[in-house]
Amino acid sequence: MQAYIFTGQGSQFVGMGKELYETSEQAVEFFERANSLLGYDIMKLMFEGDPNELRQTKNAQPAIFLLSMVIAKTTREFKPDMVAGHSLGELSALVTARALSFGDGLKLVQKRGELMQRACEATPSTMAAVLGLEDEIVEEVCSKIDEVVVPANYNSPGQLVISGTLKGVEIASEKLVEAGARKCIKLNVAGAYHSPIMSPVVEEFIEALETVKFKEPICPIYQNVDAQPSIDPNEIKAKLVKQITAPVLWKNTILNMNEDGARSFFEIGPKPVLTGMVRKITGREMTVSITGKKTDAVSSTS
Repeated sequence: MQAYIFTGQGSQFVGMGKELYETSEQAVEFFERANSLLGYDIMKLMFEGDPNELRQTKNAQPAIFLLSMVIAKTTREFKPDMVAGHSLGELSALVTARALSFGDGLKLVQKRGELMQRACEATPSTMAAVLGLEDEIVEEVCSKIDEVVVPANYNSPGQLVISGTLKGVEIASEKLVEAGARKCIKLNVAGAYHSPIMSPVVEEFIEALETVKFKEPICPIYQNVDAQPSIDPNEIKAKLVKQITAPVLWKNTILNMNEDGARSFFEIGPKPVLTGMVRKITGREMTVSITGKKTDAVSSTS
């Protein structure tokens, strides 16, 4: 069985998608349609924009989503038996599984990015990757800190990302190294995603969800909040809401997909991010990255 997984925020870079735009008429149609739907020139931002501007949540999320859609639509024999996406990538997965239309998906991603950026600007915050420590120890250390700091991304064995206020992440990082972490790496992100700091924008995201139409997907989508497969539109929507503030259970997601029969994982996004995680989680070389670059269209993790 074939599983397709989609990258989230952080995989963006200036020049992303330009090669596809120059070589595929189908890609041109998607890019130009996105420009019209978004109301601004996202192609210029992606192809030759300022890196700091592209990094902004409100811009990065639509850009990554758009390129993921273009890659999926221009990939031969795109026939997923199951899909999943890391954070933002979950929306890319939903559109490729036909639970959402491209237009509704882009509309929702644009709103999600705007809301999350607003939450980041309201509360200075950040994230850090904790390497070489058991999840339970990270959870315990964070729970004892008198600041907002929580586990946010359970990425792979020995890699858990924490999220919270600047002070909370700083204190936690120090204590986690003392507890045995190999290192804590502060991430180059705009704020504390998948944490209570996102709570103020949840209601508006719920309102945005009500403006788009969900259908039953053509295959199960394994969602971040519980790592379980979903096909019911109402269940999918409810989990998307929880995902804003809840941790991404990526390690369990891949384990469950593997247990349910996935024998090949295809990562779709601007650049490989998830392939190494899948290898660490499953212990097998079974992942291929599809980046949309002719020079590196299919790069195996082996």
